[in-house]
Formats: sequence, C-alpha cells, structure tokens
Amino acid sequence: TLWNEGGKTYLVFVHEWLQIIDGRIEYVELSSDLSETISKPKTLFRATEAEWAKEMNSNNEATYGMKIPGWVTDGPQLFRTGTGRLGMLWSSWGEHRYAEGVAYSESGTIDGPWVQQNNSFKGDNSGHGMLFKTFDGKDLLVIHHQEGNGPRKPQLWTVDLSGDKLVLGERYYP
Repeated sequence: TLWNEGGKTYLVFVHEWLQIIDGRIEYVELSSDLSETISKPKTLFRATEAEWAKEMNSNNEATYGMKIPGWVTDGPQLFRTGTGRLGMLWSSWGEHRYAEGVAYSESGTIDGPWVQQNNSFKGDNSGHGMLFKTFDGKDLLVIHHQEGNGPRKPQLWTVDLSGDKLVLGERYYP
C-alpha cells in the first residue's frame, strides 16, 4: 500500500513469512515520481508482536497442502483516526482462522513504534480489510470473509473513525 507523509511517499509491504518464518510489515521510501525505491526496507513490526496472531501449524493450516511453519503478515493499510492517530489494518491467522488486526503508531508517524491491539479487530475468518469512504461520506470497511469451507466473499461493515481508534460497526448492506 502507498502512504504519503511529510511530502514523502512510502511503499508499505509484507516481508513474506515463507521467506523468514516470522512475517514482517516493512516500508521503503519511493522517488518523487514513484519509479524507484530510494531507501532500504525498514521493519515496522513482526507478526509475533501481536498477541492475537497465531502460528499457522498451531491452527492446522496448510499452504499449498503443506504444513509450513510461520506467522503471516498480510494486507497492510494505513489510516488516520479523527484525532489524527495513525493506525494500520493488517491480517494474519488467529484463533478462528484468518483475522484482521489493528496496530497504532505511538509517534504518529510511519516509523512508530507500532503497538498491537491485544485482540484481533475482526477475528472470524476475515481478512485483507480496506477502509474507504462512500460518495455520500460514510466510512466503510470491505473485508473478505469465509463461511465454513465455502469461497471467500466480500463483506461491507460500517466503521467509526471519529475518535482515537477504529471502531467496527454494523454489517452494511447497500
């Protein structure tokens, strides 16, 4: 995901758990025309820093049918609350399969340090959440969700960003 702060643009991405076991959220600074990276990657946090994130094998999860150990980081999106607090949505495996979590930057900048919420934000086999504003100004979360062994399908949820933290509202049906 792209993040602009202080006139600089950053690419925020995951350092894949398949490469390093304990997945990480990292960033690099991009040139002004976004054509190249102009910094080395910097780690924002590791999956194991979140109390709610579970190691894949402990959940009986398999990747391509194989039991590969690791802690996943996936789908980061940065946002600001109504008070200006910097937060990040991200996904991993949790107690009830896939889960969406939230971390907040103590400094208010991309450099953090980042503090994980103790519990997942939406821990019911949902993930890859993204916040957006509708044309009429409603704040929504779109997230993929899986019921049982069925396919992952998008769900929309209302969210409240007006305070100091992201608050999940009701399921939204357009």
